[in-house]
Amino acid sequence: MTDTQPITAADIRELIHGFETGTLPREQWTHQAHLLMALWYLWSYSTDEAIPRICEGIQQYNVATGTANTSTSGYHETLTHFWIAVVAKFTEQHITETSIEVLANKLVEENYPASLPLEYYSRQRVFSTQARQEWLEPDVKPMSE
Repeated sequence: MTDTQPITAADIRELIHGFETGTLPREQWTHQAHLLMALWYLWSYSTDEAIPRICEGIQQYNVATGTANTSTSGYHETLTHFWIAVVAKFTEQHITETSIEVLANKLVEENYPASLPLEYYSRQRVFSTQARQEWLEPDVKPMSE
């Protein structure tokens, strides 16, 4: 997927296949790829089914590509759930879209910066070992804002 070309259903299928099989090159596991993966799961499954698939999938992908899930690296529970909530809210706001392609391109257009969690969390809280291991509520402003 490039930044200049519209995202196609084939691009999304390729991303998800690479993610699920652990064959997606690490350099392609970008912030945008994370968001599109979450979008696909939230589009394809109920929220109750999507969340564990996303969380477990990230952990499995990390292992498959040589990233250890420890208290200092790899999977981050709070950030994962933060971004799931952001993508879920986006999806709810665009529920009338009939195509995952249209939704994916709109999501990319929204351009959610990787720094967005810092509007809700202090650096100390979000980058703590505790936040990596378990969900922590924001300490700067609530997610509802």
